[in-house]
Amino acid sequence: MNQIFRFGDTIEGFPVPVLNERAVRAGAGILFFFAMAAFMNAWLTGNFQPTRVFVVAFLIDFSIRIFINPRYAPSLVLGQWIVRKQQPEYAGAPQKRFAWAIGFALALSMFFLLVVNRVVGPINMLICATCLLLMFFETAFGICIGCRLYNLFRKDPAQLCPGGVCELPREARPRTGAAQWAVVAGFAVAMVVLAPRVAGERPEAAVASMAPAAAADLDPAEAERCKVPAFAKAMGHEAKWKQHNNCP
Repeated sequence: MNQIFRFGDTIEGFPVPVLNERAVRAGAGILFFFAMAAFMNAWLTGNFQPTRVFVVAFLIDFSIRIFINPRYAPSLVLGQWIVRKQQPEYAGAPQKRFAWAIGFALALSMFFLLVVNRVVGPINMLICATCLLLMFFETAFGICIGCRLYNLFRKDPAQLCPGGVCELPREARPRTGAAQWAVVAGFAVAMVVLAPRVAGERPEAAVASMAPAAAADLDPAEAERCKVPAFAKAMGHEAKWKQHNNCP
């Protein structure tokens, strides 16, 4: 029983229970992929059904992580299998549990808003965007934002942070020089200058070319198809809905 209901692995030589950070990042990447697909589907088409399904899956996954054992969470099982041939990188489990509790709270909020009460509005998008941001930083940069918040609420500082952040002295951290930042700034300026030329037709020209079609009378079927649904109006998404559905 104790082997099932536990959080983190106790390994000799480590002062706290640990998790394999490589598997955790892989699991975050899997969830981020499906979350982004569901989010964009809702944003572009107004179809929230995939989002509702993902919210339920996300909530179940995080419930298993926190209340049973991370080893049995589906996303982490897949993540561990994907990185099974890589050398484990162990990170402290306590701060991960705190970070995942934040994710669980966000998922629970989305469950009651979107699945139970069918609420559609800006608050949903804000919570979704927050989840996406947390997962993106985790999987892309190995930065656990929730883990950083852990130290603000706990007297005992986090140990064994991903990437050795907690143990690495400030003076030993790699520095980004002025020349490197100058290259980034030059690249950004070059893209601003080149983007309009590479893109071709200006947005104003594209809108003008659609004006005759907008002014033309629509047949009843097309008019019915282009009727903006109530949820899009409630979100202030009317113009975007028309644009995404090719309506005048």
